[in-house]
Amino acid sequence: MNCQDLADQIEELRPEAHPRDVARLCLLVCNAVDDIENLDDKPTFLQVWQEMGLRLQAATDQHAAMTEELETLARSDPKKFTPDQIWVLIRAIKVQSQILELYVGSHSQVSP
Repeated sequence: MNCQDLADQIEELRPEAHPRDVARLCLLVCNAVDDIENLDDKPTFLQVWQEMGLRLQAATDQHAAMTEELETLARSDPKKFTPDQIWVLIRAIKVQSQILELYVGSHSQVSP
């Protein structure tokens, strides 16, 4: 399996997707498996595709809700933050971390 093969499979499922979105989806699908060769198996690919879609939708929903909470928080005085407002910030960091993990992958390593 190479990037073009994966992109072709994604374009079959999402023919309306722009090339930039196909590239993003390729990255998300690749990061969802330990071995990209497993995606050669169509049922495995479809299962990974579905799971990745659910994870992405959940992260997107969390991000939208968190953005709204952060916008409200940004209009308040930080010197008067309540413990609940601090928890909003902590949850926002966690949501951002989950989204980053989708794109970077939880098992990828960065070399210097």
